[in-house]
Amino acid sequence: MRTVTSDSGREEAAAVRRSESADAQGIAGLIGPTALPVFGKVNVIQLLEKANLAVTLTNEKDDILAHASFFDYPVGDLVDQARWESFLQKHFSPENCTPLNTLFLHLFVAQPDFATASVKEIMRAVFNAIAELDHICLLSPNIDDLEPPLDGVFEPLQRLTDPGPQCIALICHRQQHCPRLHVRPARVEDHDDIMNIFEQQTKLLSANQPYILAEVIEAQTEENQTAVCEIDGAAVGFISVTSDVDLKQLCDNFELSEFNGLYKPQQTKPDAALTDTRDDEEELRQTQSSSSQQVTELLMTHEEETQATGAGGFSEKPSAFSIQFFIIDKNYEMRSVDFIPYVFKLFPDLDFCIITVPTLSPEFPLLQSFLRVPACDTSSPLHELYIFHRNGLRPVDVRPALAADQPAVSDLVKGLRLRKSLLQDLDCFYKTRSGPDGVPLQAFVAQVDSQVVGVLIIRDEQDVEYICANYNIENFIYFSHHSYEEHAQIRHFVLKPSFQHFTKHLFKEALRLAHRSCLHHRVYPPCHSQENSCVHHLDFILNCAVPVRPRRQIIYPLEELGTNAPSRRITEDQAPFALSLISRKLTMEPKVTINARIVVVGASDTGLSFLEVLSFCPHLRFNNLTLISTHGFPGDYNHKDIGFLSTSHAYSSRDLAHLPLHSCISVVTGKMVGISRKSKYVQVSGGKKVPYDHLVLCTGLQYRVPRPSGVDLSQPVTNSQLQPQSAHRRYTGPVPSNLFTLNDLYDCMAAHRWLCANFLELEDNAIVYGNNIDVYTTVETLLGLGIHGSRIHLVLPPPELGHSCFSDPAVEKAVATAMEKAEVQVHRNCLLAQMNNGEHPDPLTSVSFTTDAEPLHLQCGVFINLSNKGVDYDAFRSVNNCFLVFDSRLVIDATFQTSDSAICGAGPLTKFSRCYHTDEWSHANFNSKEVGQDLAAVMLRLFDPTLEPADEPPSEMDRLVPLYKQAKIQGGKLPGGYNYLHVTKPSATKLTGPPVKHLQDRGIVTGRVETGNYFCLHLDCYELVETLTCLSLQPLPVSNYLTLYGKHQQLLGQLLTRYHQALIHDLYSFFRQSSCLAIYHDRFSDFEQELQQITSTTFKDDEWRQQAMKDGQDRIEDAESRAAVRSSAVKYLSYNRNLLPMFACPGQL
Repeated sequence: MRTVTSDSGREEAAAVRRSESADAQGIAGLIGPTALPVFGKVNVIQLLEKANLAVTLTNEKDDILAHASFFDYPVGDLVDQARWESFLQKHFSPENCTPLNTLFLHLFVAQPDFATASVKEIMRAVFNAIAELDHICLLSPNIDDLEPPLDGVFEPLQRLTDPGPQCIALICHRQQHCPRLHVRPARVEDHDDIMNIFEQQTKLLSANQPYILAEVIEAQTEENQTAVCEIDGAAVGFISVTSDVDLKQLCDNFELSEFNGLYKPQQTKPDAALTDTRDDEEELRQTQSSSSQQVTELLMTHEEETQATGAGGFSEKPSAFSIQFFIIDKNYEMRSVDFIPYVFKLFPDLDFCIITVPTLSPEFPLLQSFLRVPACDTSSPLHELYIFHRNGLRPVDVRPALAADQPAVSDLVKGLRLRKSLLQDLDCFYKTRSGPDGVPLQAFVAQVDSQVVGVLIIRDEQDVEYICANYNIENFIYFSHHSYEEHAQIRHFVLKPSFQHFTKHLFKEALRLAHRSCLHHRVYPPCHSQENSCVHHLDFILNCAVPVRPRRQIIYPLEELGTNAPSRRITEDQAPFALSLISRKLTMEPKVTINARIVVVGASDTGLSFLEVLSFCPHLRFNNLTLISTHGFPGDYNHKDIGFLSTSHAYSSRDLAHLPLHSCISVVTGKMVGISRKSKYVQVSGGKKVPYDHLVLCTGLQYRVPRPSGVDLSQPVTNSQLQPQSAHRRYTGPVPSNLFTLNDLYDCMAAHRWLCANFLELEDNAIVYGNNIDVYTTVETLLGLGIHGSRIHLVLPPPELGHSCFSDPAVEKAVATAMEKAEVQVHRNCLLAQMNNGEHPDPLTSVSFTTDAEPLHLQCGVFINLSNKGVDYDAFRSVNNCFLVFDSRLVIDATFQTSDSAICGAGPLTKFSRCYHTDEWSHANFNSKEVGQDLAAVMLRLFDPTLEPADEPPSEMDRLVPLYKQAKIQGGKLPGGYNYLHVTKPSATKLTGPPVKHLQDRGIVTGRVETGNYFCLHLDCYELVETLTCLSLQPLPVSNYLTLYGKHQQLLGQLLTRYHQALIHDLYSFFRQSSCLAIYHDRFSDFEQELQQITSTTFKDDEWRQQAMKDGQDRIEDAESRAAVRSSAVKYLSYNRNLLPMFACPGQL
């Protein structure tokens, strides 16, 4: 915080921050009679929503002292926002004002006593935050006198026309508030100033470092040079650069082909024309004014030239210099860019400035102007490489595309895969201003000195209603303040890498010139890749945009709703896509870049949930997220209704397509076979080494090939005679080609293809081995493929003590009856004894099992294994060989840490350390998606500067493990064609006390399994839904039913009371009613919290529940509270009317 002094001499500690929507009321309260004549009538919410930059000055109590809003065009209707530059040049002397370096003040208000100090502090903060900003103008059609505080910081623009436009035209210069730093060669005399900065920013300094620094300054040569930036004669920053760069090592480790390996072709004979050109440039350079020279003083030499081989009179010459050392005072770090023009002057023949930083080093402001270069797939460097091309010193001009630009654009996109689509749309734009589908197009080019370096083509967003209903776009914008015409979709985007730091400016200018406020970008999954637009590079967009979360959708009974259903534009089935948003206020919103290498092993629900949270952080950009998965990214397969395995309903293929994971993570296909903790890498099958800074192990548990006991079946043998645990030993023999162990979608698809090609037409038996819900879903899949039940043998090993596949006996009975009807052969309490009678097992033609009585011998055409679930052997060996603590599972503490602080574990792979004395609880007892979200929350505290560091738990709390609340979910299609869903609260593996039975009067059951409409609900002692079981012959609206968990029965329409009054005969019909649809809405939980806040004044939480338990009456006795609840409900229904049109709102009846 900084100190501001009021006109009366009162001092306040204050800070400038970006404005939030919650500030609107306080800002509106500061608008007085002196502001209206200058800025006109102001809608504060609209202003905050559309401003490129809105800042608020607050004190320590967060009271608003002042506010200012800045746009990239003038106030009012004085001039069209796309034409202000020509207007300014025609009527005024604008002092080199361009869209890149100029903003316009649209509102300034302050507490009267602090107005003078506030405007100066806000101007200083804005100039400091926006490095390229040089001028702030106040151009208003209102000609009243300014307030004295504004009059003190603005000066009139010189008029060129008389009388000219009736307006006030004022300008404020950077130099008055946050001047650019003067950069000069370093001298030994700067040593003490530089060392002071060292001491402020480093904790440990070796004794010889001061002498090394002095030696570096003294030993400057043409190859090694140093410089300092100074303010008021004192050095506040230091940089050391060298042209001695090992380009071969860089090319071996980083993808530099796009930059010709940091070499440039050079003619073996002097080129007179080039020499003349550089002489002309030097002459022009000397004539430029010093005030505008700091960033743009170096003209472009030549654009990146095509690769040359040295033949034909050319040779390759290194064209890069490196920043060896850089440090700057924290107060001036936003002016780090002032070094860049200077260091390029030191090496006039070199085109690239490079810098390498450790992966765990936080990104500092200087790097925001540099381009990060990805590492080669075959290398694992310990540093990140950033480069800056000399051409990036020149400002980029953005304008509408002209027909004359077509050849230049064609040359720009040469070699891109989807260039034909881009050029086709560009041609359509020139001819009809619309695409082949008739949707209006707008095209813009970015140019530098008349050379096209980028192109952007946008189209009208046709699915605005669909996006609003299906994505949480209102997390970032107030949708009602943006008209449909202000939304556009990025169709194509190409920009030369040398100018990537101008990407936000390009989008900002496109929004201004197109009169838009929002740009949407869609990324489709590989199976819909034909939908993708030509984008190069995608990272440039993702660095500017925010990812938008998909919304949970209500599954509507459309036929029953009829005309009361939502618009078809909302409910239509579109190809799924991940959505990103760029709005006006986001074009000046910085992001924190995280280069830490975070490697996740296992595409489990836990791993995907962890990556989802990181990828949706709007203000963070993770550059090095890696997923190691045995069969690649699960969303790459279209696995609709493939069957075989049950589901947790965590991630469907459509869910994964809605997530930006494909754009944010690198996927390494293979199995983890080793971990090197010393060198920090994961060894993957195939030999690849994946380096990490943070490793997350969440491989889960897998079905493993069972090992036959090998007993001699010529003698009578029963299960009781076998050695304990013999069935769980590892199988090391050859795996038969017709034995399928199913663990994921890839395995299921492989089995499905094999069965269709090699088994359906035969008469051999299909053996399904295991004792869990997956064996029943697999049997149903086999029946669905047309395999007769008599050919299917379900072999069930002895169940674990107290274990049951189905918690509801009615479901278990229905499945058994269905299999008996389908003639499926069921064999219980069987353990695999031999394959092919002990001979070579491939192909597998017969299997034998021991039982509690006589051995079982079966002919076998295919063996589907769903048994022996545990930790994969390669995962176990990797963990064990690197000496992580493993006690039947990977041992972790309550914060996911293993015995190595750089390695975390989560999910069913893990167990809590024995020091917690909670063997009955592990991550396997909880919802895996919730566990992954909590792991992400813990890890984000390492990287997110907006989060407070985690507090150390009290001594009495450090031995408690976290318990999670979300439901455990299981579903699938069972024999008989039943659709099954079971939702229940987490429970311990081993109960320390007697099991708690459901109270009879708390159970709600309708329908019968025989008729295929069985629905069972159980409530806990607080009348909250605790367990839900559905068994239906009709498809289930799963996402609807999942929202019922944890809801109070009164929220469900006095469910318990009406059931006891025999008013509910079918829960399926009851939950299909229009009155229930509001409960399924994704924002209903917010509405619940609002109700709790309203009623908390009437009853405390425990009292509230006790009151409900005593008499079941309405808990809201107070008339005022009842009115508030009614008002909140109306507001909820009105605000979400697009998805809940079946509810009548006031004024409709």
